[in-house]
Amino acid sequence: MDLETYSYLPAMTEAEQRAQVASMLSRGLIPAVEHTERPSARNLYWNLWKLPLFAATSPDDVLAEVDACARANPAAYVKLVGYDPRTQGQVAFVIRRPAAAAAPTEAARTG
Repeated sequence: MDLETYSYLPAMTEAEQRAQVASMLSRGLIPAVEHTERPSARNLYWNLWKLPLFAATSPDDVLAEVDACARANPAAYVKLVGYDPRTQGQVAFVIRRPAAAAAPTEAARTG
């Protein structure tokens, strides 16, 4: 399922995810973890996993919450959002997908 502008790209590696989180934190963005089992273009409101991570100081803090959310919601897509408190903007990307969505289907493999 296409969820974002760059959803056609391959999944990010752990190192790439860590670099994205480090970039968010270095820019002063406040990370938050959201999840949903039924993403769609019309589903703008995902469920918030706990409160935003105001006290997060390292990528390890943020990725631990992402992993906890994915474990608690195994059928859900997990999105990481970085809120900019100054401009009231945000950046976001899907950081975890359910196992069924991550594995290619037979139809996708055969064309």
